[in-house]
Amino acid sequence: MDLEIKKAFILAGGLGTRLRPITLELSKLILPVQGKPCLQWNLELMKRFGVRDITLAVGFKHEQIQEKFGRGEKLGIALHYNVEKEYMGTAGALKIAEEHFKNERKFIGMNGDEIKDLDFSAMDRVHEKNKAVATIALATVEYKKGGGLVKFDGEHVTEFSEKPAEEEDGKKLIHAGAYILSPKIFGYIPSGKKVSIEKEVFPKLAEEGSLCGVDMGERQFLQTDTFERYEKAIKEWKGFTEASL
Repeated sequence: MDLEIKKAFILAGGLGTRLRPITLELSKLILPVQGKPCLQWNLELMKRFGVRDITLAVGFKHEQIQEKFGRGEKLGIALHYNVEKEYMGTAGALKIAEEHFKNERKFIGMNGDEIKDLDFSAMDRVHEKNKAVATIALATVEYKKGGGLVKFDGEHVTEFSEKPAEEEDGKKLIHAGAYILSPKIFGYIPSGKKVSIEKEVFPKLAEEGSLCGVDMGERQFLQTDTFERYEKAIKEWKGFTEASL
């Protein structure tokens, strides 16, 4: 199951404002889902695909994450930490880590506060076939203003809209918080600025035809950013599967 990809970048610095007051004391990344911190499920997902060199973008309560996971020895991986002194956005945090990834042919990016069961091998095949700058995982969810909405044609994302206010609730195809990236992505992110990969980078790639997507189908994607979603993740998470997309 190992990929040619050997490095990953995981966003792990969120404030968890919708989980307060719990997250006034605890990082949302270490809140447990079925006995393991949320972040650990994502680290184990990476390891399943042979990706063992992982950079974490941390900020709020980063000491708790570093104390829990150290340098990754107990999980059989190598962890690096980029500690943000101020919030730089999802793309801004990635730009800070450019030195670690700029010489890779491709690497994985991921949100650390979701529980997901992905087939990165299937995503990699689409990424290579289309010579994409980015290839994102897609999931169909009951939409309640909770993710980046996607319009999809074949293997190309034709439109990417981050949480549009005018959308009605209902089942929608959204970005599932994981992507394979070419180092070309850094050319789309200005240095030293707060930048969102969902609001500023992915929409531009979609316009250019450089953003691809892979529908996860029946694989699980569970968000944990509200009490309702967190409870759902605890109750419904079934673990990883071997089935392909």
